[in-house]
Amino acid sequence: MGAVKALRTLQGLALASHLGPTVAVTSLVTAMAWSAGRSPAGCLLVAATILTGHLSIGWSNDAIDAVRDTIVNRTDKPVVRNLITRRTLAVAASVMLVVTIPVSLANGIAAGLVHLLFVACAWAYNLGLKSTVISWLPYAVAFGGLPSFVTLGTTHTWAPWWATTAAALLGVGAHLANVVPDLKDDLATGVRGWPQRLGANARLLAPLPLAAATALLVIAPAGPIGLVGWIALAVASGLLTTIVLWRQAPFLVTIAIAGVSVAALVLRGGAL
Repeated sequence: MGAVKALRTLQGLALASHLGPTVAVTSLVTAMAWSAGRSPAGCLLVAATILTGHLSIGWSNDAIDAVRDTIVNRTDKPVVRNLITRRTLAVAASVMLVVTIPVSLANGIAAGLVHLLFVACAWAYNLGLKSTVISWLPYAVAFGGLPSFVTLGTTHTWAPWWATTAAALLGVGAHLANVVPDLKDDLATGVRGWPQRLGANARLLAPLPLAAATALLVIAPAGPIGLVGWIALAVASGLLTTIVLWRQAPFLVTIAIAGVSVAALVLRGGAL
């Protein structure tokens, strides 16, 4: 019986980790660190840093939102499915928050503090900013700091302005893309962040900061754009045009623009 309960708890922790975003952001920043010249050991440290931070963020999110998720019967949430208790998630999030502090600082004091700013922004969002008109701000600040987290831990310099701005735009786009599928549930439980106030327009706005990030990453760095850069611009422009002309375009088209933005950010890692 104890083994079954432990297995259910582990399953609940896995589901509450927001596996998709956690894997995506951890992979993105690790790939960016590798592209910027970080050693294999350094890349592993970067991965551990982002992973521990994101686990604390995901688990705290599900613990804080447990009541709202239950009201709207979010059966994709482990607390609603009785796989794990809200208290267990809160304890796990707190433990992982403590763990991520020394792991972050192992990248260097400045780099570590930048990552901890990322984590603090995400916790602030979970704790209440998600229901305000500035719900986009934690995403912009958190994602905008990621290139500097990489460069401060690699070359001990701040990331160039174009990388910071592009990453911030990517964060805003990620915020919109993340919220759009849950708009109805959020409104039903009183969440009135920026995307919820935009309503149906949030779906159309989501691709814009992502496309702008791609353009900035391709055009702003010194040197020729190159064939890959032109291809990225063409693909992002084509996808954006599709969304503008086809208002019922699948939301995966927006996700595809995000993919182009992420690829451009990784490919420009050597210019950081």
